[in-house]
Amino acid sequence: MPDERIPPPAAARQGLTLPPPRPAASVLSIEARQAGSHFLGIRGATEALAAGLSPEDCALQSMPDASPVKWHLGHTAWFFETFLLQAHVPDYRPFREGFDYLFNADYDHLGPRLPAERRGLQSRPTLEEVVLYRRHVNDGVVRLLSDQWPLPSTATAVLEFGLQREQQYQERLLADLKHLFSLNPARPAYRSVPLPVTSAVKPLQWYAYPEGLRRIGHGGDGFAFDNEGGAHRQFLEPFEIASRLITNGEFLAFMEDGGYERPELWMADGWKTVLANDWFAPLYWSREGRKWMAFTLSGLREVDLDEPVCHVSWYEADAFARWSGVRLPTEGEWEIAALDAAQGGNFVESGRFHPAPLMATLRADWGPAQLFGDTWEWTGSAHLPYPGYRPTDTVPGDLGRKFMANLFVLRGGSCATPQSHIRATYRHFLPSDARWQFSGIRLARTPKA
Repeated sequence: MPDERIPPPAAARQGLTLPPPRPAASVLSIEARQAGSHFLGIRGATEALAAGLSPEDCALQSMPDASPVKWHLGHTAWFFETFLLQAHVPDYRPFREGFDYLFNADYDHLGPRLPAERRGLQSRPTLEEVVLYRRHVNDGVVRLLSDQWPLPSTATAVLEFGLQREQQYQERLLADLKHLFSLNPARPAYRSVPLPVTSAVKPLQWYAYPEGLRRIGHGGDGFAFDNEGGAHRQFLEPFEIASRLITNGEFLAFMEDGGYERPELWMADGWKTVLANDWFAPLYWSREGRKWMAFTLSGLREVDLDEPVCHVSWYEADAFARWSGVRLPTEGEWEIAALDAAQGGNFVESGRFHPAPLMATLRADWGPAQLFGDTWEWTGSAHLPYPGYRPTDTVPGDLGRKFMANLFVLRGGSCATPQSHIRATYRHFLPSDARWQFSGIRLARTPKA
């Protein structure tokens, strides 16, 4: 966020306490500097996504499942203040009384919190104060790295968990902002990024994988969320997986064949959802004359038939697969295909904020493409604990086990995901009717005997 948004005189009039200066870099060890740089880099990436937004942009909430940008900024500061600074800095004083109630998200054991659907009612604290809050917390963490390096193992675990969670909220910020802007009568653009005209993508191909006993889940070094744990052996029958994501053009063929009008293609609850919500196309699509238009973070534009279809629910992905005569992959199948993936898609770092068509020049002998990036890919697997799953006690809250009911797994990340955040074992999860996420479709099938 640009400094000029929060001039000192305004801060003084509001009675704000400006954060003390950061410690000089010379007092930090090389390792502490690296840790501080990593921390500030991820924190800065969040603020860069909010740069250029007005206080009004950052305050509004478009639906109960979305949160204002200002809340995202505050919550990710609250996490580090609550679980790192208050727990590991003996004389630490919270920035503002009452922020526990305003910015707590899922940690009910810490006490009352503002209901999620009321986050858009917060005209106070102001955006300026929330930005000051982030600076205050950033400075506290840098001082902690200076004073207590190397950190205790519990603090290190919280720091890494918090940074991974902040990257999750970076993607969520973009998804929530897109939903908000799509409802604005002016249809504003978040970032005016020109999306180049594309050439036709290659026809869908299938890559075969033999049956066998495979190891699924995270069991090695490096960070993983608790729901990735419980690495286990799983026997997979022979399967084939599609070479790329399903395109807008292919999904449009489903629509033109009455896909949203044929109950035999849908799960019973999915068909009820279609009727109750009057679904007739992916979220953000609209018909203007003979053209299909789609709202993007670059504004309203004509649907590109070669781009991956995006913002579809599990119900829609499942119905499309049934219409196609095949199915969605299981998460085990997806993970095995992704372990050796050589062709990724585009992530938030590209600045495109939108799925990109698969380049026709990519080599078919490299295996399935776009397994990472562009759109999250729905699987046919429910979000359940793996065999041998053990909730972790090294990070606060243990969110995974709270969300292991009535949800489906998505894999691979999207055009709004930081590339360093994703891995083959990563398990995202959403309700079957969710469409606000950057979610798309990859098909799989069982070979004929």
